[in-house]
Amino acid sequence: MPYKLSATLTQHSSDVRAVASPTNDLVLSASRDTTAVVWNRTSSGFTPEHTLAAGSRYVNAVTYIPPTLDAPKGYAVTGGQDTVINIFNLANPKADPDFSLVGHTENVCALDASAAGTIISGSWDKTAKVWKDWKLVHELKGHEYSVWAVLIVDEDQYLTASADKTIRLWQQHKSIQTFKGHTDAVRGLAIVPDIGFASCSNDSEVRVWTLGGDLVYSLSGHTSFVYSLSVLPDGNIVSSGEDRTVRVWEGGECTQTIVHPAISVWAVSSMPNGDIVTGTSDGVVRVFSASEERWASAEDLKEYEDKVASQALPAQQIGDVKKSDLPGPEALSAPGKKPGEVKMIKKGDLVEAHQWDSASNSWQKIGDVVDAVGQGRKQLYEGKEYDYVFDVDIQDGVPPLKLPYNVSENPYSAAQRFLQANELDLTYIDQVVKFIETNTAGVAIGTGNEEYRDPFTGASRYRSNANTGQNTAPSEYMDPFTGASRYRAQPAAQAPSANTNYSDPYTGASRYTGTPTPAPPAAAPSQKILPVSKSVTFKQANVTAMQAKIQQFDDVLRQEITTSNLAMFPEETKAFGEIFTHLQPLTASPLPGPSSTTLSASHVEQIISVLEKWPASQRFPVIDLGRLLFGYSPSVFRDSNVKEKFIEALFKAAEWTSPWSSPLPKARETNMLLLFRTLSNAFQEGTELNSSWLVKLFESIGEAPYTLFSKNLRVALVTVLFNISCLGVSSPLDAGVRDQLLLSLLGVVGAESNDSEAAYRALVAVGNIVYAAKQSGAALGGDATGQLKPLLRSASSTFSEDRIRSISAEIFVLLV
Repeated sequence: MPYKLSATLTQHSSDVRAVASPTNDLVLSASRDTTAVVWNRTSSGFTPEHTLAAGSRYVNAVTYIPPTLDAPKGYAVTGGQDTVINIFNLANPKADPDFSLVGHTENVCALDASAAGTIISGSWDKTAKVWKDWKLVHELKGHEYSVWAVLIVDEDQYLTASADKTIRLWQQHKSIQTFKGHTDAVRGLAIVPDIGFASCSNDSEVRVWTLGGDLVYSLSGHTSFVYSLSVLPDGNIVSSGEDRTVRVWEGGECTQTIVHPAISVWAVSSMPNGDIVTGTSDGVVRVFSASEERWASAEDLKEYEDKVASQALPAQQIGDVKKSDLPGPEALSAPGKKPGEVKMIKKGDLVEAHQWDSASNSWQKIGDVVDAVGQGRKQLYEGKEYDYVFDVDIQDGVPPLKLPYNVSENPYSAAQRFLQANELDLTYIDQVVKFIETNTAGVAIGTGNEEYRDPFTGASRYRSNANTGQNTAPSEYMDPFTGASRYRAQPAAQAPSANTNYSDPYTGASRYTGTPTPAPPAAAPSQKILPVSKSVTFKQANVTAMQAKIQQFDDVLRQEITTSNLAMFPEETKAFGEIFTHLQPLTASPLPGPSSTTLSASHVEQIISVLEKWPASQRFPVIDLGRLLFGYSPSVFRDSNVKEKFIEALFKAAEWTSPWSSPLPKARETNMLLLFRTLSNAFQEGTELNSSWLVKLFESIGEAPYTLFSKNLRVALVTVLFNISCLGVSSPLDAGVRDQLLLSLLGVVGAESNDSEAAYRALVAVGNIVYAAKQSGAALGGDATGQLKPLLRSASSTFSEDRIRSISAEIFVLLV
């Protein structure tokens, strides 16, 4: 019998990166939404029995340890971006893990465990580690790049697979065999009984090996990266990958291809009864069965098939498409030559993709083919995946050099890394940065310096909505493990031109210079920067993830006797539901729509109530909810008393008045970062300023030790001050507010010696104040002018960037 859909498990709010199915009634799944879910089979199907707080960031790996006397239901083991391996006793899961294994320095992307409780982990730090009795016993070093897959052969032998394209067999801590043959990163491993093991790779191949190093056979059929493997009870292999499919292999032949309505099938696992479990990029766990009694209902099967057929497929995923050469629907009357064969037909103006299903002896529509220009494959370089890996020609007759770049990076950092890695003169940094900016269509203000990981999913960064006067790339979902979930091609390019004088006040993307000048030039720069009246707002939203995280935290509080009194009251639950209903259409992409609900001050009161009682580590999604309210529904805060009360509650939730120590606790730092971003949205175009309240705000900000803040916190704080200065360009600030704002900014400029982005924004804000004062005739006092000039000279000397010197020079001219 063919495999068909058996169950659809929906609980996660983001990609499911790993699954394990040790018994017929238990499934474990790990997700980018920072959780792992324990699913148990009941009479009505699989239900989520526990949601585990598996990490503070993306969770990439999960495995299972069988029952022991201490854990009669076994243990769930998880690993992810926060580098910690967490172990949960499934007999009584708690909010915090029962054990945590610390040792890796980068993302933990692979896990396996033995029946005896031995754990092996693989990481981006190029090592694998073996743990027994919750202690590190072996560190396996030898791979050149990230270890993407690990497998326990027996208690003393282990297999590891790496982005260096090799697989290694280890005897305790010694490498005793290296398997070579894959031509790209090796992503998955599985034991094949009586033979050895199987491996899968980004080269689209599945290979079966003996432990002695012999290649038994290769399985070809996937059309893109193969991410995961499992072996069925009958010895057949199942594989999953980037081509949206799970493939079932018998011997050397593919006997069935199961297409998914998702971009990536990240993980596959098999149950003892032969059922197949998958985890995909649409956040869904699915179970497929070859036993008819476990198939889903006819209605569910039809709905699934329709969903698969409705998917749009990038042209690159199935080969080059030339519409004029394609046959019509009549071509589907001829049977396919092999399972999984894809045939494209022209149907009117549309191109459809159909796949041959040998189980039903029919062609199944798997999607409509769309133009996919600009949506190429993600690129691998030194074991990690990037949005771009450019070929840069330095000299004729010499192979091009590889320049890797992620859109979340500061282009200067990427350029410096490239030049140092290739022992090139750092004076070329301007040319490399310009090359990156030109070939990535520009980035928003502060790119790299204010990279932001969504605390709910670890996902995308925020972008400014500032109008830079140039075309910018659309905001994308950013995966910090692999680069991005939308993949880009690897364009070849020539070395960039040296002519670069770009100096955008929003992006701050001007070039470095090799010889910094101790003071700004006497003449004003040719390209005016001031005034800058467009504020920077943070309006990117993942409302579903935010709502799920708040619900998750509320459930955790409610289930514990000691914290049940902190859970939401019915009126609070109702208010939060109304807020999310209000925000959903407003934040919809690509075209926001009007909201059918309205909010009032009472909704703000309910948010304050929850902030006041929830523990610090669980406040961040509630604080971030305020960011969206200011961003999309500022009318809720039209009453200045409501606004002031809410912001006071935010400062309290961020523990602003608590003693300052270094480093700041992670929860406090996250809450403070979201506080600053909320305040930034509170000062967008059209905001009316209350002078007395603003003075209090500046006083509160002045209480914090600026030098104690991380780079992200500094930039976020300065953005608040910058946005207020933008408002002062169109509507002159009260003299007292202006002086306080200038004092705060001068404090930043004087204290900042490391982060040029924070310094630049502060200087632009200072320039706005000086410009507005000159335009209105309300000149600054002599003390302010006297204090400002040496700070401008100092900033120009400290930061060897043209943008710093350019803005300093422009301010100097205004002070004359």
